[in-house]
This record gives sequence, C-alpha cells and structure tokens, in this order.
Amino acid sequence: MNFVICINNQGYEASLERWKLYRTMEDRPAVALDHIRVIDESGDDYLYPSDYFMAIDQPKPLVVALAASR
Repeated sequence: MNFVICINNQGYEASLERWKLYRTMEDRPAVALDHIRVIDESGDDYLYPSDYFMAIDQPKPLVVALAASR
C-alpha cells in the first residue's frame, strides 16, 4: 500500500484536498502516461496527474497504523 500527499488540486478542488494524504493503487499504464491512480474524496479510484502528488517515506509504524484505519 502506497501513500502520497496532494500538493496541487487545481481543476480537481471537489475531489482532492491540498496537503492531504491519499492512498494509491498500482496502475502501470497510468504511470506510462504520467498519471497516478488515487483513491480520492469520493472513495473511488481515479487517475490524476502525477505531478499533483508527492510520494512520502513510509516508516513501518505509519504503514501499520494507516492500514488499520481502513
């Protein structure tokens, strides 16, 4: 399970909140198009531009805590 922080929500204000942590899903075809699959505010997964997010280091205690909160 990977997580990213939204650093830009221009054009997606209803779907993304800046500085919020989002869970991602693997999608290799999307990566090839410079996009990322994110579970957004609707609770569903959608494609967004990769440069709207920043990956974060995920120490094991954080991964465990976030996984437990799902």
